[in-house]
Amino acid sequence: MIGHNRRQRGFTLLEVLIALAVLAIALTATIKGITSYVSNIVYLKERTLAHWVGMNALTELRTSGRFPGAGEIKGNETMAGREFQWVINVIQVEGGDVRRLDIKVMPEDDDERPLSTMVAFIGKPA
Repeated sequence: MIGHNRRQRGFTLLEVLIALAVLAIALTATIKGITSYVSNIVYLKERTLAHWVGMNALTELRTSGRFPGAGEIKGNETMAGREFQWVINVIQVEGGDVRRLDIKVMPEDDDERPLSTMVAFIGKPA
């Protein structure tokens, strides 16, 4: 009669199912967070490369010694294995000795949404 007084301890099927559901929800949220983090890293890398492309185009224009007329200057550049296109919109500023440069850099396959935009000014060389 010793065996009748002892109760077996353990988890019920319902408790196990609830624990598995909580674990599944937690793992899903973790995977979603990691995926978002990785996609943000890729996007920031693309934006950084595009900014460098824009800065290179601006530096080449400044060091060329020429004073651009109003209009558009376009070009392509490869940076870190990626193809980018850039557009510099040259705007004449009042007074005539300064030009405003609106620079946009887009991926080669998408010219609708620039990854980087910047504004610079260039003066007439002396």
